[in-house]
Amino acid sequence: MRMKFSKILGAQSHMLRPHIITIETDISRGLHSFSIVGLPDKAVEESRDRVSAAIKNSGFKSPKQTNAKITVSLAPSHIRKEGPAFDLPIALGYLLATDEISFDPTDKLFVGELALDGTVRPINGALSYARLARDTGIREIYVPRANQDEAALMGGLDVYGIERLTDVVAHLDTRHPSSSLQTAERSTPAPPKNDGMDFDDIVGQTTAKRALTIAAAGRHNIALFGPPGTGKTMLARALRSILPPLSFEESLETTEIHSIAGSLEGTLITTPPVRSPHHTASYSALIGGGSNPRPGDITLAHHGVLFLDEFPEFDKRVLEALRQPLEEKIIAISRTKGSAIFPADFILVAAMNPCPCGNKGIIGKECSCSPATIRNYEKKISGPIADRIDMWIEVSEIEHEKLLRERQPGTETKRARDLVERARKRQVDRFTRLGVPADSNTDISSRDISRSVRLCKDAERALNRAAERYGLSGRGYYRTLKLAQTIADLEESEDVKTPHVMEALQYRQRGSSASDQH
Repeated sequence: MRMKFSKILGAQSHMLRPHIITIETDISRGLHSFSIVGLPDKAVEESRDRVSAAIKNSGFKSPKQTNAKITVSLAPSHIRKEGPAFDLPIALGYLLATDEISFDPTDKLFVGELALDGTVRPINGALSYARLARDTGIREIYVPRANQDEAALMGGLDVYGIERLTDVVAHLDTRHPSSSLQTAERSTPAPPKNDGMDFDDIVGQTTAKRALTIAAAGRHNIALFGPPGTGKTMLARALRSILPPLSFEESLETTEIHSIAGSLEGTLITTPPVRSPHHTASYSALIGGGSNPRPGDITLAHHGVLFLDEFPEFDKRVLEALRQPLEEKIIAISRTKGSAIFPADFILVAAMNPCPCGNKGIIGKECSCSPATIRNYEKKISGPIADRIDMWIEVSEIEHEKLLRERQPGTETKRARDLVERARKRQVDRFTRLGVPADSNTDISSRDISRSVRLCKDAERALNRAAERYGLSGRGYYRTLKLAQTIADLEESEDVKTPHVMEALQYRQRGSSASDQH
């Protein structure tokens, strides 16, 4: 066996960012040993056995049958290497170093897990690796066949999907070329479809639906409160049905996040994702974390909706951690092994009961909660968190005789979706014309708000009087302005008028009753 050195490119995602990993293989004479260096985790160390078996079962001499010292280095060494995606490049690097195959590895990227029989198993993050390859000038990427369509979404490079180690060897080996691999075609995403709850499934609740339409149009955070069984959860789940589909760039970014996190279903996410963690979810599950920081549900809700049912029941530490993402659209996580900034641009929909037992203020039902219990329940939502929620909507009970009324499928949902799409377009057109760096009204910075919101004099006086009367904070004042602007956009008004401000103020008041829930 000829002893030499090889260098092949692989990749790994670290804190949602993909990195090129160089796999260097050195083989020298001596007693048999097979070591992997470069800060590998247990899964990477175990690739020695997977790679050896896959090479043997693909018709080559197993590394374990040689009297040689095999050293595989994964560089850069300061990044901890995790997962089985290095199996394929390690196997090819070994075969290249032993001269069993011959090819030029320049401008080629390899990712894939090997089974013991040489088949290539799917991995997480294929789309992210394809973007990395394209952005760094790599011309070819080799991924498991199951990840081929996902990687091909990126475009700008040749994507090869492989089922077995022998497939890629036959394609690459210049001495025995017998390739049957074809580059993957970039597929056109299927049009989005709503396969969940929509407005037409919900009887009544006119005010709540109006509020959700406003929230969708301006991407405002909203809280729904009321007795159990009044439809708060249904309303929250129906919000996605009126949201516009994601743009292609938003789809790619969202798909990358879910692919790296291992939660991707299908090929491309084209509708806003909805995450609804249980109130017992841990801090790291919701916010993100771990010794090597990983994204949580708030990052998986990026460009979509984060629904927190039983809002006050979430751990106090979790609720307070929402301050940064609700204001800055990111979440920063610091650990001893590294720091990460994850995207977290979502619409928060919170739902809660009036008290822990849910019967406070309900005619015919007795509340079993003590005054102290109710105070503690309400205090779990701190002032800063409540201030970051733009709309507080009471969802009251529906008269029983209305529950069986015949509905007209598609009408309410389509009408609300059309309103939202037109309002979003008005916002984008206005921001483009004014040169304001925002995509929706909720993104307007305090520096740009005076030129982005055209407030009538009467409306300004009404807002200032209300701000003094209700003690609005500076944040609350600006959020009321943005909310009023969204209401004006829905009505296709060039100016924000007094009725728009008054409606926005009504929604801002936590605990105020809506006038018409039916």
